[in-house]
Amino acid sequence: MASNSATTSPPWLGHILDDAAEAAPNSTALIVGAERRRIGYAELAELVIAQCRALQRSALQPGDVVALQSSNNLEFVVGLLAAARAGLVVVPFDPALPEAERRARAEMACVRVTLVDGHQQTLGGDPSWLLQSDGSVDAADAPRAPGESIPGLMGRDALIMFTSGTTGTPKMVPWTHDNIRSSVTGIVAAYRLGPADATVAVMPLFHGHGLVAGLLAPLASGGRILLPARGRFSAGTFWDDIDAVEATWYTAAPTIHQIVLDRADAELTPASRDRLRFVRSCSAPLSTATAQRMEETLGAPLLAAYGMTEATHQASSVLPFHDETTRLNTVGTPTGVAARIVDADGNRVPAGTTGEIWLSGPSIVRGYLNNPTATVGTFVDGWLRTGDLGVVDHDGTLSVQGRIKEQINRGGEKISPEHVERILASHPDVAQAVVFGVPDDLYGERIAAVVVTRGHTEPNLAAYSRGWLARFEIPERITFADELPLTAKG
Repeated sequence: MASNSATTSPPWLGHILDDAAEAAPNSTALIVGAERRRIGYAELAELVIAQCRALQRSALQPGDVVALQSSNNLEFVVGLLAAARAGLVVVPFDPALPEAERRARAEMACVRVTLVDGHQQTLGGDPSWLLQSDGSVDAADAPRAPGESIPGLMGRDALIMFTSGTTGTPKMVPWTHDNIRSSVTGIVAAYRLGPADATVAVMPLFHGHGLVAGLLAPLASGGRILLPARGRFSAGTFWDDIDAVEATWYTAAPTIHQIVLDRADAELTPASRDRLRFVRSCSAPLSTATAQRMEETLGAPLLAAYGMTEATHQASSVLPFHDETTRLNTVGTPTGVAARIVDADGNRVPAGTTGEIWLSGPSIVRGYLNNPTATVGTFVDGWLRTGDLGVVDHDGTLSVQGRIKEQINRGGEKISPEHVERILASHPDVAQAVVFGVPDDLYGERIAAVVVTRGHTEPNLAAYSRGWLARFEIPERITFADELPLTAKG
């Protein structure tokens, strides 16, 4: 159970629907299922309250940790908000997590029970409760007995998010209700979201991108969200979903943008194109060529955003009024946080100078749970050391140039993989590119790349790169592949 330092105010996340349910009870909040059932704000709020009461009648106590393992569906939305309203701390789990990894995370987070939808398999004997679409809970299993809580967990914590990565042990990031409110408020203000806006939730709701930007920001602003019938992104139904919800915007990772862009000419209707106010991209860099093609095809500005789990998702974004140069070359201006660029000693550097991006503000978390070493190395005097290289221009716009730890050191020359990737991806025959260092006895590291092409032609990328890259930046080993391995975030 969490520390007794709980706030006396109601848990913000659990009451996120209150304003819209009162002001516009019959306005559509969600469109769900293959039949595209419309659920109004008042009905959704009633489902949340009913499930909250069911959880309050159970053996769980405020401050207990529960996991939520569900697709992008009604059960996830109601389960999340009901658990938050009941004062529980929620850990969203990827339904595709391997069993061993899921159990390891549940143990790390001291999870008492896992809330699941009807599509989940048994959890290997671990206690699980089935969430019903009518707001009830099938609590057949007894939850784990209360034990030691996670060191550092506090009463104002709403969620525990696991940082993701292709290697290494994930860290637990606590999101307080205030962290979430600050990030959501910043997103709503940045894009001027309101009741007239609608979107399709294509990003996984168990990740910060889909959860904060794709779900909570639209709900907080009284907007309309379509949850895909399959419970996740489907290229075959995307543009039809956009049309059905009358979307004014959507947010996705670059991989998804590329997939739907390739289908837009055939599937995007003129009416849907006219309704789009903007398209948001986050979670990874989007190539300039793809961004330009998106703006031309979709007829809407492409707004790149920058964020991370430790910032409760969004920290900076291009805004709708920014010009083309800013849109295509930066991640805009900070949204609700302060950003500074520092040198290796932590000293602030002048505008236009490359250094590490540090962030501070109400959406920045206090540290990692049960990991003091990582906390001390990442959080300094209220500032988050992002580990990202960037530049703040004289007009306050932020550009991200790569990861410090991922820089390739080729004989003393420091090379940003992201910069090389952007150049390779700008070739018209290249769909995706990833660049990395490989050990070398002479130089320490050499540059290698794996490239996915748009067709069957393998372009001469070394020759192409000479017009854009320094000689030492050109990959010395280029491998062509059919696809790149991806995490759930794209």
